[in-house]
Amino acid sequence: MAVQTEKKVIGFVGTGVMGKSMASHFLTRGYSVLVYTRSKEKAEELLAQGAVWKERVADLASEANVIITMVGYPHDVEEVYLGEEGIINHAQPGTYLIDMTTSKPTLAQHIYEEAKKHSLYSLDAPVSGGDIGARDAKLTIMVGGDQQAFDEMAPLLKIMGTNVILQGGPGAGQHTKMCNQITIASNMLGVCEAISYAKKAGLDPTRVLESIGSGAANSWSLTNLAPRMIAGNYAPGFYIKHMIKDMAIALETAKELGLLTPGLELAKSLYDEMAAEGEENSGTQALIKWYEKQR
Repeated sequence: MAVQTEKKVIGFVGTGVMGKSMASHFLTRGYSVLVYTRSKEKAEELLAQGAVWKERVADLASEANVIITMVGYPHDVEEVYLGEEGIINHAQPGTYLIDMTTSKPTLAQHIYEEAKKHSLYSLDAPVSGGDIGARDAKLTIMVGGDQQAFDEMAPLLKIMGTNVILQGGPGAGQHTKMCNQITIASNMLGVCEAISYAKKAGLDPTRVLESIGSGAANSWSLTNLAPRMIAGNYAPGFYIKHMIKDMAIALETAKELGLLTPGLELAKSLYDEMAAEGEENSGTQALIKWYEKQR
């Protein structure tokens, strides 16, 4: 049953680097927004904008009729949705659940089945675009679930993103995000190697970007992260630790599918080295440091 727009109460779980911006777009549109995150300090800006803090996921779930989650890892998703104090056990029938965390396709399918038993509608809707896309409401949103639920939630998803596509049934959004991360993993190696080559050759890497950024070599990482690499700005738009998590899911899923992914394996091994050296909370562009230490 459709929820009238003016009666939608948005519950948002997870207000980190991206979640905070994503939730803020609903506040600026005049929606009632309830928020929960493990560290209340991360929600202070949203509370100042008019969001209402909830002490427990269960409290948020019982009051919202659309619940969006953007947490860290699959075990967090499992706890938030399937735990005793989780969303599925406390949401009212007819509530729409949208998990925007990058997680396992099989977990998304399991959540869908459990939600259905409780007369809840579930979508897996991971995103791409990083902190910039979240801030500017220009995320790519890859959705898995039923057509009816997608059609009902598409207007809300489009408040956060400009490229919102239903990829298929439950889990299809997560599978699509794995394709995205596999592409990015090898592309990041290429970006780092290009900048390192430019420096070794005595070129100005910024001027090199002006040339290659308008040709066939262009990519989101080249446009948005290469300038940060050159400037030595390693602040996280997307954490290395979360990229490692995503690559691990992609490798596990690819293995289940019988697919070899040597580029992905190499990228993960380099990111693992960086994490072991204390860079897990840096942005993914900090991978350039691996190349710099080879000098």
